[in-house]
Amino acid sequence: MLRRNGTRGCSAERLAREFDVSVRTVKRDLAALESSGAPLWSRPGPGGGYGLAIGASLPPVSLSPAQAVALMAAVSAATDAPFSDLATAGVQKILDVLDPRTRARADALAGRVWVNKPPASSRATRSALEEAMAEQRVLRLRYTAGDGTTTMRDVEPVLFASTNGQWYLVGWCRLRDAMRWFTVSRIERASVTATPCSGHTVAEVGEPPANARPVHGRG
Repeated sequence: MLRRNGTRGCSAERLAREFDVSVRTVKRDLAALESSGAPLWSRPGPGGGYGLAIGASLPPVSLSPAQAVALMAAVSAATDAPFSDLATAGVQKILDVLDPRTRARADALAGRVWVNKPPASSRATRSALEEAMAEQRVLRLRYTAGDGTTTMRDVEPVLFASTNGQWYLVGWCRLRDAMRWFTVSRIERASVTATPCSGHTVAEVGEPPANARPVHGRG
C-alpha cells in the first residue's frame, strides 16, 4: 500500500482502517519494516504520513513455478495462522518480482491447486493476539468454550500452537490461575491491555509432542 501511494504517503490512521488493526499495531509494523532495512520515510504534522522511497523493491528472486505455487498454497491454507496477513503480503512481494515467464507458469499451475479455506477469526482479533504475543502484554478475551459457556478472561500469551488443523493460543489464564489452551476460532473479542506479562515461559507449557516443533526448527 505504501508503494501504491508513492510520494503522497499514507497516514497511520488510514493504514489502520485499511487493514482493520490498531494505529499502535501499524506503527509497530512500520518500525519493524524500517529496522529490517526497508527504506521508509515519515512526514510529521497535518497531511503527513509514511511512504516508501522511490525505487525501493526486492532484488530479483529465483524461484521455480512449483516453488512459487507451494508458497501460495501454504499461505492460502493457513488463514487463521498467526501473522498470516503478513505472510500473504510477503508472498505477493515475491510474486511481483518474478520474471514474467516464471510468473505466467506459476499462475497456470496455481489454477490446478484448490484450497478449501476454513472461516478465519476476525482480523481485529488476530491482530490483538499477534500484538500481545510480540509485545508480551496481557490480553482481555471474550471466550466461548466448547460447552457454550462464555467468559471474560485476562490471559498472558505464551505461545501459538497448531494441531489437527486448529490454531490455539496457549497462555496463563488469570481467571483460572493456570495455563490454558484457547481455540483461536472461539475467541469472540480480544484487546491488548497496558499490563506487561509476569514472565510465564514456554517451558511451563511442557514438551511438544515428538511430531511438533517451533517453526524455526524446520529442516
